[in-house]
Amino acid sequence: MNYELKIRREIADWEEKMFKSPGWLEKTSKTIGNRINQLIPPKVQSVMTTTIRSIVRTALFGAEYTPSRSVKSNPELESSDQEAKELFTLYQKIAVAEGAGTGAGGFVLGLVDFPALIAIKMKFLFELAHVYGYDTKQFSERVFILKVFQMTFSGPENRARLLSSIKNWHIEKEQWRSDAEYSRNMDWETFQIEYRDAIDFRKMLQMMPGIGALAGAWANYTILEELREFAMNAYRLRRLHDDLSP
Repeated sequence: MNYELKIRREIADWEEKMFKSPGWLEKTSKTIGNRINQLIPPKVQSVMTTTIRSIVRTALFGAEYTPSRSVKSNPELESSDQEAKELFTLYQKIAVAEGAGTGAGGFVLGLVDFPALIAIKMKFLFELAHVYGYDTKQFSERVFILKVFQMTFSGPENRARLLSSIKNWHIEKEQWRSDAEYSRNMDWETFQIEYRDAIDFRKMLQMMPGIGALAGAWANYTILEELREFAMNAYRLRRLHDDLSP
């Protein structure tokens, strides 16, 4: 089968799965997550929001996450996909080890895992951009990374909006050449709540005595897998469009 056709079918299956009605486990996890959220003190919520804002601002405007790996020049999609999978394997192992280590430490170290996992995911996304031939030194590419991150951990309504943005990135990216207003206009509270809701049930298990290490490793394993699926398909969509453009 032609590789491009194979990828288009995989993307179609991914989009269908993305918007299907949640199953019993997802609904149960959401209910438990909502109950847990009600028990989290406002001060902790505020710290989580501040943490996300700080890390994302660093990603958008700093050089901390800029990869040392060079940007691939006109790579074949199949070779980019293969390298992306190898890169993912490395970062998933890092995330699993980090989750197991902090999970073994109970609640306090579980809180430490929150910013550490975001940083791991950001580093993965920045390197992934270079694998697919997009230079993260450009501000628009950093905004694209943020949209991929948001899409992975947002609800159905926001996912639909973000997916549309990604599909039309060849048009939208023109407005993001350099704009310091982006971070200031961001709805950080909503961003934090959606991200937290997407990972709550798994990460809260990590803080339970006796199973923390195992739960932490499992949580980070599955969270990184979700990010890989969304990120690879987002970059595949761009490459399929860009490869057809003159």
